[in-house]
Amino acid sequence: MGDADDERALAAYYDDFGRHWAHGTSPLYEDWACAIAEDAEVLRRLTALPRRQQQANLLFAAARRAGVPLHPYAEVRDELLDAWDRISEISATHSTQTNEPGRAATWLPPLSRLDGPVALLEVGAAGGLCLFPDHCRVTYTTPPGEFLHEPDAAGPTIDLRCTVDDAAAVPTGPVEVAWRAGLDLAPIDVRDPEALRWLELLVWQGPDHDARIARLRQAADAAASAPPRIVSGDLVDDLEALAATAPADAHLVVFHSAVLMYPDAAKRDTFVALVGDLGRRLGRPVTWLSNESRGTFPALDDRLPADLRAHHRFVQRRNGTPIALAGQHGATYEITPFA
Repeated sequence: MGDADDERALAAYYDDFGRHWAHGTSPLYEDWACAIAEDAEVLRRLTALPRRQQQANLLFAAARRAGVPLHPYAEVRDELLDAWDRISEISATHSTQTNEPGRAATWLPPLSRLDGPVALLEVGAAGGLCLFPDHCRVTYTTPPGEFLHEPDAAGPTIDLRCTVDDAAAVPTGPVEVAWRAGLDLAPIDVRDPEALRWLELLVWQGPDHDARIARLRQAADAAASAPPRIVSGDLVDDLEALAATAPADAHLVVFHSAVLMYPDAAKRDTFVALVGDLGRRLGRPVTWLSNESRGTFPALDDRLPADLRAHHRFVQRRNGTPIALAGQHGATYEITPFA
């Protein structure tokens, strides 16, 4: 692709981010993204950056880190351009690691249906804040009323809320976690105040997201009280070696959220083949749970209803089979489309 094609592709990406992902949940980021989609100068500068640094959430967090205020785009455009070198430097040395503990509310339903204690291995774990579902107190709002899922582990508690479309979707019981570990290209130590501040900057701007900061800090307390093992490594090259260290008497669960949008299609296919064969390779039961956007697994999308609307939501799959739609930050969980 030439520069003009790259700029058009970026414009379409930012327009989609604003209109479909930020819309209705982060008005400021919707404004920024849609304006950038029409800003030839910013698109030109973005095109000159490595693909990884072109991500909207990384750009916005780096801009905030560089001191660009949270004002409408028309008011901050000049400041964005003036700070561009600093923003590029920050985005080159930081990663998009939306370590959203609220997603645990959507992991608890499938986890609670597995036999025995579980060994959790999160791919793209960042600081490991999603590795503590057993510390979560979740209020599930169902059509008949509210259901309270109490934490199963002692120690810091993470308070979550989730709306489900069917009472049958709520967790069926406690989840005993026997082991927890993570794999990430750039692990984060949430005991480091600067690292935690970066995670906070990655939280989208807007009133719908204010509660995410509070639960991120609660999850950081849980992680700091019993730091999980987070290994620096690649999701293909290093997954099997880490999985092999899980205790043999626990049900191994490999899971991830919004991770496979970043590798290219060939690497995604390699990962899917690897995780699908992991149980045979290790000689033990392995369950693969994924929360990823529709289109991440084109070869598996023929299992989705043709009229499925999945904006703002992940398709949750168990061993590749779709079982639910999960809100991108854990606020909703829907099983009806796959009933």
